Amino acid sequence: MSYPDSPADTADILLVEDNPGDVRLTEEAFREGQIKNTLHVVNDGVDALEFLRQRGEYADAPRPDIVLLDLNLPRKDGDEVLDEIRDDPALEALPVVVLTSSEAQEDIVQSYELKANAFLTKPVDPEEFIEVVRTFQEFWLSVVRLPPEDG
Repeated sequence: MSYPDSPADTADILLVEDNPGDVRLTEEAFREGQIKNTLHVVNDGVDALEFLRQRGEYADAPRPDIVLLDLNLPRKDGDEVLDEIRDDPALEALPVVVLTSSEAQEDIVQSYELKANAFLTKPVDPEEFIEVVRTFQEFWLSVVRLPPEDG
Protein backbone atom coordinates (compact mmCIF):
# COMPACT_ATOMS: atom_id res chain seq x y z
CA MET A 1 0.00 0.00 0.00
CA SER A 2 1.31 3.43 -0.81
CA TYR A 3 0.54 6.55 1.12
CA PRO A 4 -1.17 9.45 -0.57
CA ASP A 5 1.22 11.92 -2.18
CA SER A 6 -1.48 14.18 -3.57
CA PRO A 7 -5.22 14.65 -3.42
CA ALA A 8 -5.52 12.46 -6.52
CA ASP A 9 -4.29 9.41 -4.61
CA THR A 10 -6.62 7.33 -2.48
CA ALA A 11 -6.25 7.13 1.29
CA ASP A 12 -7.55 4.31 3.49
CA ILE A 13 -8.98 5.72 6.70
CA LEU A 14 -10.07 3.64 9.68
CA LEU A 15 -12.89 5.26 11.64
CA VAL A 16 -13.28 3.74 15.11
CA GLU A 17 -16.71 4.97 16.21
CA ASP A 18 -19.64 3.31 18.01
CA ASN A 19 -22.22 6.07 17.44
CA PRO A 20 -24.15 5.35 14.20
CA GLY A 21 -25.12 9.03 13.83
CA ASP A 22 -21.49 10.15 13.98
CA VAL A 23 -20.53 7.43 11.49
CA ARG A 24 -23.19 8.73 9.07
CA LEU A 25 -22.05 12.34 9.47
CA THR A 26 -18.42 11.35 8.92
CA GLU A 27 -19.32 9.35 5.82
CA GLU A 28 -21.32 12.30 4.49
CA ALA A 29 -18.46 14.72 5.06
CA PHE A 30 -16.00 12.43 3.28
CA ARG A 31 -18.41 11.92 0.36
CA GLU A 32 -18.75 15.66 -0.08
CA GLY A 33 -15.00 16.24 0.10
CA GLN A 34 -12.70 16.71 -2.87
CA ILE A 35 -10.28 13.99 -1.79
CA LYS A 36 -10.72 10.37 -2.83
CA ASN A 37 -10.56 7.94 0.06
CA THR A 38 -11.90 4.71 1.43
CA LEU A 39 -13.47 4.92 4.86
CA HIS A 40 -13.47 1.69 6.87
CA VAL A 41 -15.56 1.62 10.05
CA VAL A 42 -15.31 -0.52 13.18
CA ASN A 43 -17.49 -0.02 16.24
CA ASP A 44 -15.22 -0.86 19.17
CA GLY A 45 -11.62 -0.95 20.34
CA VAL A 46 -11.18 -4.72 20.06
CA ASP A 47 -12.26 -4.70 16.40
CA ALA A 48 -10.02 -1.68 15.75
CA LEU A 49 -6.94 -3.60 16.88
CA GLU A 50 -8.03 -6.70 14.96
CA PHE A 51 -8.43 -4.55 11.81
CA LEU A 52 -5.03 -2.88 12.30
CA ARG A 53 -3.30 -6.20 12.93
CA GLN A 54 -5.20 -7.83 10.05
CA ARG A 55 -6.53 -10.68 12.19
CA GLY A 56 -9.72 -12.75 12.18
CA GLU A 57 -12.45 -11.33 9.98
CA TYR A 58 -10.07 -8.47 9.09
CA ALA A 59 -7.28 -10.68 7.71
CA ASP A 60 -7.67 -9.09 4.27
CA ALA A 61 -8.19 -5.53 5.53
CA PRO A 62 -5.93 -2.87 4.05
CA ARG A 63 -3.45 -1.13 6.33
CA PRO A 64 -5.01 2.31 6.88
CA ASP A 65 -3.08 5.48 6.19
CA ILE A 66 -4.64 7.16 9.22
CA VAL A 67 -6.95 6.31 12.13
CA LEU A 68 -9.81 8.47 13.40
CA LEU A 69 -10.35 7.23 16.96
CA ASP A 70 -13.21 7.92 19.35
CA LEU A 71 -12.32 7.68 23.05
CA ASN A 72 -15.61 6.33 24.42
CA LEU A 73 -15.79 2.86 22.94
CA PRO A 74 -17.19 -0.48 24.09
CA ARG A 75 -14.96 -3.47 24.92
CA LYS A 76 -11.72 -1.46 24.81
CA ASP A 77 -11.68 2.33 25.07
CA GLY A 78 -9.79 4.73 22.82
CA ASP A 79 -6.97 5.31 25.31
CA GLU A 80 -6.31 1.55 25.48
CA VAL A 81 -6.38 1.29 21.68
CA LEU A 82 -3.99 4.22 21.29
CA ASP A 83 -1.65 2.78 23.92
CA GLU A 84 -1.56 -0.60 22.13
CA ILE A 85 -0.95 1.06 18.75
CA ARG A 86 2.02 2.98 20.14
CA ASP A 87 3.40 -0.15 21.85
CA ASP A 88 3.25 -2.21 18.64
CA PRO A 89 6.38 -1.76 16.47
CA ALA A 90 4.34 -2.57 13.35
CA LEU A 91 1.81 0.19 14.11
CA GLU A 92 3.63 2.79 16.18
CA ALA A 93 4.19 5.25 13.31
CA LEU A 94 0.55 5.11 12.17
CA PRO A 95 -1.05 8.57 12.46
CA VAL A 96 -3.92 8.55 14.96
CA VAL A 97 -6.31 11.47 15.32
CA VAL A 98 -8.63 11.38 18.32
CA LEU A 99 -12.13 12.50 17.27
CA THR A 100 -14.37 12.54 20.32
CA SER A 101 -17.21 14.38 21.99
CA SER A 102 -15.06 14.93 25.10
CA GLU A 103 -13.79 18.40 25.85
CA ALA A 104 -12.24 17.34 29.17
CA GLN A 105 -8.70 18.63 29.68
CA GLU A 106 -7.65 15.29 31.17
CA ASP A 107 -8.74 13.50 27.98
CA ILE A 108 -6.77 15.93 25.85
CA VAL A 109 -3.65 15.59 28.01
CA GLN A 110 -3.98 11.79 28.18
CA SER A 111 -4.38 11.50 24.40
CA TYR A 112 -1.23 13.49 23.75
CA GLU A 113 0.66 11.60 26.47
CA LEU A 114 -0.27 8.43 24.57
CA LYS A 115 1.16 10.10 21.45
CA ALA A 116 -2.00 10.94 19.52
CA ASN A 117 -1.14 13.04 16.48
CA ALA A 118 -4.10 15.37 17.07
CA PHE A 119 -7.19 15.78 19.25
CA LEU A 120 -10.43 17.02 17.70
CA THR A 121 -13.67 17.60 19.58
CA LYS A 122 -16.87 16.66 17.75
CA PRO A 123 -19.26 19.59 17.65
CA VAL A 124 -22.87 18.86 18.61
CA ASP A 125 -24.24 20.68 15.55
CA PRO A 126 -24.25 18.34 12.51
CA GLU A 127 -23.09 21.04 10.06
CA GLU A 128 -20.20 21.99 12.35
CA PHE A 129 -19.32 18.30 12.72
CA ILE A 130 -19.18 17.92 8.93
CA GLU A 131 -16.95 21.00 8.73
CA VAL A 132 -14.54 19.51 11.32
CA VAL A 133 -14.29 16.32 9.24
CA ARG A 134 -13.75 18.33 6.04
CA THR A 135 -10.98 20.33 7.73
CA PHE A 136 -9.38 17.10 8.98
CA GLN A 137 -9.61 15.64 5.49
CA GLU A 138 -8.07 18.68 3.82
CA PHE A 139 -5.20 18.94 6.29
CA TRP A 140 -4.30 15.28 6.84
CA LEU A 141 -4.88 14.06 3.30
CA SER A 142 -3.73 17.08 1.27
CA VAL A 143 -1.17 19.00 3.28
CA VAL A 144 0.53 16.50 5.59
CA ARG A 145 3.09 14.04 4.24
CA LEU A 146 2.37 10.65 5.81
CA PRO A 147 5.17 8.16 6.48
CA PRO A 148 5.58 5.19 4.13
CA GLU A 149 4.18 1.94 5.52
CA ASP A 150 7.64 0.40 5.83
CA GLY A 151 9.09 3.16 7.89
